[in-house]
Amino acid sequence: MKKAKSVRPSFSLDLQYASLALQSQLKEIASEHQVRNWVKACFKSGAQITLRFVNKAEVHDLNLFFRGFDKPTNVLTFAYESDKAVIEADIVLCLPILRSEAKSQKKSLQAHLAHLTIHGCLHAIGYDHLKPADAKKMEALEIKLLHSFDFQNPYL
Repeated sequence: MKKAKSVRPSFSLDLQYASLALQSQLKEIASEHQVRNWVKACFKSGAQITLRFVNKAEVHDLNLFFRGFDKPTNVLTFAYESDKAVIEADIVLCLPILRSEAKSQKKSLQAHLAHLTIHGCLHAIGYDHLKPADAKKMEALEIKLLHSFDFQNPYL
């Protein structure tokens, strides 16, 4: 009797950049391969993810329009309802804010980028941090995933 082949869920990642300057800056922090691995590690089922790197003006506009917050932010996740077993989401990361946060928190920019990328992906899956118990679960998973890439606990 033949063993049935397991079908690996489909995964796609589209990297987008608001400018060539942001694309160049990202390459100085992490390779596209590294970013892809961080994203892929978050999804056990199939996923179609767009990861967009933007400036403060773009993230400010998105945060105001979609969330009603009149300020820029570090990461936004837009998860889409789908009847498929594939998670679909757009994740927006503001590289200038991440750079500023990493500096003020005395963290490496690569570690902070990995953390916020994973954080955004977990939001796409449905994790949240509004309630303390939910935050604890989400943070524990972030820490576990970051450790798998040799990054330290970002909450220390």
